[in-house]
Amino acid sequence: MIIREIIDADYDGLMRLYTQFKGEKMPDKSAAKAVWEHILSDPNHHVIVAEENGTLVSTCVCIIVPNLTHYQEPYALIENVVTDAAYRNKGCATACLQYAKTLAVNAGCYKMMLLTGSKAPETLRFYENAGYNCHDKTGFIQWLE
Repeated sequence: MIIREIIDADYDGLMRLYTQFKGEKMPDKSAAKAVWEHILSDPNHHVIVAEENGTLVSTCVCIIVPNLTHYQEPYALIENVVTDAAYRNKGCATACLQYAKTLAVNAGCYKMMLLTGSKAPETLRFYENAGYNCHDKTGFIQWLE
């Protein structure tokens, strides 16, 4: 398994993974081109993938956020953690999250945060085993759609 950041040629493989994320539909690359190019060019936006035999099997996003508080140390946000159903429980997402943690440490981040919509005990245990906790802060979300 190879853990790395996305490249332009990964679009279709990444979108295939995202279709397993709450049944999202795969957008046409031309429709998403501006967003895709922005992601690829943003040095603080990291899309991390696990690749197995040329196929993307897991991913997560790590955003490094510049910060004026906490001694001007940045923090990291983790989003869109997805693993292909055939590759779950094989350490793929854990490896992606570890890569994200290394990026955050190297960027001088003082914390990493993620939200999950899952209430499944196995998913919550997965995040706890990856070093996250649900006790230090309270998360709130306001949907804008």
